[in-house]
Amino acid sequence: MGTNRMVTGRSQEPRRRFAEELRSLRDQRGDSLRKLGEALGWDWSLFGKMERGQTLGSADVVEALDQYYGTPGFLLALWELAVGDTSRFVEQYRRFMALEAEATSIQLYAPSVVPGLLQTREYARTMFELAGVLEEEQIDQQVDARISRRDVLLGEAAPHFRAVLDETVLRRPLLGAGAWREQLKHLIAMAAQRNVAVQVLPFSAGLCELNNTETWLLRLPEGRTVAWVETGYKGELVQECTGVELLQRGYDRLRDHALSPRESTEFVQRVLEEVPCPSAEST
Repeated sequence: MGTNRMVTGRSQEPRRRFAEELRSLRDQRGDSLRKLGEALGWDWSLFGKMERGQTLGSADVVEALDQYYGTPGFLLALWELAVGDTSRFVEQYRRFMALEAEATSIQLYAPSVVPGLLQTREYARTMFELAGVLEEEQIDQQVDARISRRDVLLGEAAPHFRAVLDETVLRRPLLGAGAWREQLKHLIAMAAQRNVAVQVLPFSAGLCELNNTETWLLRLPEGRTVAWVETGYKGELVQECTGVELLQRGYDRLRDHALSPRESTEFVQRVLEEVPCPSAEST
């Protein structure tokens, strides 16, 4: 099947156009949704929801559809239009995750939430549920993927990892006391690893650099450093020397105001002691 497809006669609204093309391609091939699911290895109901415009699916699914239908790049281009500016975010975030796996050291500042590499399963699930853009089966997949990323901190070749957590991170709990206690205990356990340092930036430090931006600095094997900065709405991979240097200086100044790793562990322990045990919560 050729890749030059005419737009005339199709919807010009990207999300609707994407759904129309999915239905049209499957109709031309004469496949049922179930047969399509069996051929590609995804639950067939996902493709039905995509054709009805209820979900856009992921880039991996769309790439598989492009290959199956013989339309290399066509459906992915429509998908990128349908998701809008997030397509660039997806591409850059994939690149960031690849670099993260190579990094010899990782430094980060988390201004408001527990960073992904330190999250428990329940915390990660809550974050994806609050985003409100994924369906249940997609949330399960994303939680599994996030938890598997924690493996980067394990093993003999694990990078040195330093996380500076704003006190806000520790003062905005999960609603379930049991789940929140589990998350705090996990932070303490991770901080005890030989290659991990966790520091708390207390409210008493006042306003500091990078105050509303989650910032990651990755030191790569060849000696260069790249950065990832993210707000609640978008993220960006920073590779230019000038931009990375500015972020590194800001991070270093911010870290100077943080508690030491030992003091930080004691701080998290005190917060944990303030959380009621599940048994006490239910009485």
